Amino acid sequence: MSQTVVVTGASAGVGRAVVREFARRGASIGLLARGQAGLDAAAGEVAAAGGRALALPVDVADPDQVEAAADAVEAEFGPIDVWVNCAFAGVFAPFTEVRPAEFKRVTEVTYLGFVHGTQAALARMVPRDAGTIVQAGSALGERSIPLQSAYCGAKHAILGFTSSVRTELMHDKSNVRITVVQLPALNTPQFSWVLSRLPRRPQPVPPIYQPEVAARGIVHAADHPRRKQYCVGGSTTATVLANRLFPGLLDRYLARTGFDSQQTDQEARPPAPDNLWKPVDGMDGRDHGAHGSFDDASHGRSCQLWATEHARPLAALAAAGALAAAGLARRTRT
Repeated sequence: MSQTVVVTGASAGVGRAVVREFARRGASIGLLARGQAGLDAAAGEVAAAGGRALALPVDVADPDQVEAAADAVEAEFGPIDVWVNCAFAGVFAPFTEVRPAEFKRVTEVTYLGFVHGTQAALARMVPRDAGTIVQAGSALGERSIPLQSAYCGAKHAILGFTSSVRTELMHDKSNVRITVVQLPALNTPQFSWVLSRLPRRPQPVPPIYQPEVAARGIVHAADHPRRKQYCVGGSTTATVLANRLFPGLLDRYLARTGFDSQQTDQEARPPAPDNLWKPVDGMDGRDHGAHGSFDDASHGRSCQLWATEHARPLAALAAAGALAAAGLARRTRT
């Protein structure tokens, strides 16, 4: 039976890669984003892969638009099985150079957009006692870095609000699931269209992964949503662990390295259109797809994700190995 899925931020980057993963399964997908050109291209990819698509221009910062989109998806495809929140915005600049309206806008999209999506999903899933919500998180939701104060604050907030919602669902013994997928640095178009006041071009902090790695992690979480949180990429796991063990040391390390590691050697170009207030992939723009400009420096696979996807057979293999070793030890002693 085909799933009905909603993906926010579906026109580009991680959201676009998630759409492709679900489309390969033949899912019916509600595509939510602001950029019409990107939405139209994504819908074409879904149809070519054998799925069904409903492209809906939506600003997730507006709860009424999100609610109307949810109604449209269910009217077209039936009950929503999976809702994936991916939409975000950002500003690359020291906090003292971020204008209040810009900080507010990032928060409304990156944090409240997830809140609005979750509310719309729960309003439909809770009465049916079925459904899954996946939040596309970030290692920066666990460990903040300089130059992205608004984005880091929003990602931290997502963790707090999602944990609260999850415990409420557990209290009610609901079969609706909600989980977070913490993602690593990714090669997405955001680095070419983000609002930046840095002297050099922004870049993801290495190691960099392709958005398909993130998409596979998100789809795996949608299939196995009982865990509170998933990490994608060895760097994400290492960051989360290091922050819990040595937060002060990481502060000092990032103070020394965090500015340079987020910039290439190329000087910033003259001011170009950014997507904070208006989509770059709108009707008067072009489709940017899932990938950014760092293909040559990006990893297409993650051993850590592979281990997560194969956790059960690996655990069974480890148990069998332990039993075999114990048996050998007993025979040796006798």
